[in-house]
Amino acid sequence: MTTRSCPCGLPRAYEACCGRYLSPSGSSPAGGTPAGPPTAEALMRSRYTAFVRGDAAHLMRTWHPRTRPARLELDPGMRWTGLEILGTTDGSAFHRTGTVEFRASFRGGSLHENSRFERVDGAWVYVDGDFLD
Repeated sequence: MTTRSCPCGLPRAYEACCGRYLSPSGSSPAGGTPAGPPTAEALMRSRYTAFVRGDAAHLMRTWHPRTRPARLELDPGMRWTGLEILGTTDGSAFHRTGTVEFRASFRGGSLHENSRFERVDGAWVYVDGDFLD
């Protein structure tokens, strides 16, 4: 049996890494379940993986209610090729907010962003971000 590596770049199998958050039994910030990613960085990685896999439901579920769009349409032709975490500020189990600076590569370019995260009912959610470069 072959295990797939996680798209987020950590040296773990998908199922043991971001897959546990993207599954239907994964986290729901509205419900505040403890099954969600424990840090802002882990949430960032799971959201990148959701983009790779085309999982709009996970992206919407982990978006702050105040900044979440009414709907999200992902480009099925987009091919994400790698994630590099460049830095983090706060975002641990001991914080209410955090930031993650990252570079996400795709076929033909890359996206460099500093993303902001907050806790809602105990679960980390994406608020917004500033594009860099």
